[in-house]
Amino acid sequence: MNRIDRFFGLTTEAKVRYFGGEFQVISPGDYVLCAVTGEQIMLPDLRYWSVELQEAYSSPDASMKRYLETRVKPEIDGL
Repeated sequence: MNRIDRFFGLTTEAKVRYFGGEFQVISPGDYVLCAVTGEQIMLPDLRYWSVELQEAYSSPDASMKRYLETRVKPEIDGL
């Protein structure tokens, strides 16, 4: 981020690689997007992500929602 960006309050999306317990910023930026809500998550506030899916989440609820979407298979009536 340069001085002009800070002055006007412009922010950019970072590209991040997620690991167990840490993440690596691949492309500089100020935030990532929550994969569930689309909400901006400032990098200092980033606490929840999936290593397997390489996605960030804004809250434990968003993380659980994605977990249930990807892990729980819907039951098929009649089988």
